[in-house]
Amino acid sequence: MKSKELNFDGLIGPTHNFGGLALGNLPSSKNQYAVSYPKKAALQGLEKMKQLHLLGIPQGIIPPQERPYLPALRKAGYEGDDQQILEKVAQNDFKLLLQCSSASSMWTANAATISPSADTQDRRVHITPANLISQAHRAIESDQTTKILKMIFFERRHFVHHPRLPNHESLCDEGAANHMRLTPQAGHQGVELFVYGRHYENEQSPMPAKFSARQTFEASKAVALTHQLDESRLVFLQQNPKAIDAGVFHNDLIATTNDNFFLYHEEAFLDKEQKMKEIQEKYAQFSSKPACLIEVKKEMLTMDEAVESFLFNSQMITLPDQSMILIAPLQCENSRAKEVINWVIEGDNPVKNVHYFDLQQSMANGGGPACLRLRVVLTEEEYYQIHHSFILEKLHFGLLEEWIKKYFRDEIHVEDLKSYEFLCESRQALDKLTQILNLGSIYSFQ
Repeated sequence: MKSKELNFDGLIGPTHNFGGLALGNLPSSKNQYAVSYPKKAALQGLEKMKQLHLLGIPQGIIPPQERPYLPALRKAGYEGDDQQILEKVAQNDFKLLLQCSSASSMWTANAATISPSADTQDRRVHITPANLISQAHRAIESDQTTKILKMIFFERRHFVHHPRLPNHESLCDEGAANHMRLTPQAGHQGVELFVYGRHYENEQSPMPAKFSARQTFEASKAVALTHQLDESRLVFLQQNPKAIDAGVFHNDLIATTNDNFFLYHEEAFLDKEQKMKEIQEKYAQFSSKPACLIEVKKEMLTMDEAVESFLFNSQMITLPDQSMILIAPLQCENSRAKEVINWVIEGDNPVKNVHYFDLQQSMANGGGPACLRLRVVLTEEEYYQIHHSFILEKLHFGLLEEWIKKYFRDEIHVEDLKSYEFLCESRQALDKLTQILNLGSIYSFQ
C-alpha cells in the first residue's frame, strides 16, 4: 500500500525564552538569560512548515503547551489564585518558574517514538510518548503530549498508544531524537535503529565524563519491545561518550537517516564498524541493494564544528519525485559544514539539493530543523484516519502568521515571566489558536 511521511512540527509558543535549563546543551547554556524574540522564533518555525508544504510534503502541527504551567506549580505546593501563585514562585524559586515556563515542547522530535505499521507484528502504528525525565522542564510535557497524540491518532484499528515508560532513571527516554529508520522506501519494512547513551544496569559500560547521557539502553529496549518489532530488523547503537561530552545531547545532532540513506559523523557511535555491518546485514533481508551509509570524517568536520553548525540536525526529505533534499540551518551555509553538504550532494547518493532556513531563535536554545519535527510514516488508509485539524493547509499559514503577529511579544526578558499580565497574554494566545485550528478545549485554563 502506498505510504507517505508526515512531519508534525512543534509550533513555537509565546513564552519562548532562554532559561538555560538544559544541561549538556551548549547553546542553551551559552545564551542563558539572553533576551529572546518569540515573535521572530514562531515566524521562523512557521516559515519552515510553509516551505515544506509548498514542496509537497504533508505538514502537521503540534500546538504549544500551556506555559507558565500553573498545575505543576500547584503540585509543587504553591496555593492561591493564579496571580498569587505566580508571585510566590517568582519570589521563592525563580528556577522552578523558568522550568514551568519553557517553550521546549516545540522540539517535537522528543515528543514520542513512533514505529510505522510496516515494521510492527500487528501491522498497526505504535506510539510511545517520551517521559523526558532527565530534564525537569521537559518532564512536565508528557501528559499534554500524550493527550495531543491521542487526539491526532484517534482511530484504534490503526494506532496503538502505549503509556510513557515509568519515571525511573533506568528508563530515561528522549523519543524520536534517538530513533532512526532505514528502508528502501516509505511504506516498506525497515530496520529501526535505537540509539542510547548508557547502560543503566552495566556499570562497566562506557560513560561520558562531563555531561550525563540522557537515553538509557533499557528505555530503548523497552520501547522496541512494546512496539512489537522483530529483532531481526532492529539495531541498538551506543553513542560515543566523547560526542555527548562535546554537546551531542541527542543522537539527531550527530546522525540522521531518510529512506535508504544514513549520514553520520565518524565519532558518533561506539563499535561503529561492527554496527554498520549489522545494519547492512539486516537491511539485506528485504533489499537487494545495500543501504547508503555516508560517514563524515573528523578531518572534514570536527565534532565541535558538527555541534556548532547543527549539520546532522538537518531535516532530510524525500520529495514527491523521490529525490532527496536537506533542510539545513542557515549556520551551515556560513561554515565548513557547507563543504560537507556540497560533498554529499555531489556524491553517489540520493541527496540532490539543499535548502537553508533561518531558525536562529530555536538554534540559540539548542534545536535545529530536525528537532522541530516528529516524523510519522502512514499508509493512505491510516492518513485518512487521523484528526485533520492538525494538518496544515494553504489557508492556515496566513491565519497563523496573523495570530503570531497579533499575540506574540517582540522580545522577552526572563523577568517578564514573573508577570501575571504576561500569563494572561499567553493564555489568550493559546485560546485563540484552538479556535483557528478548531481543536476545542485542550488546555487546563479553558
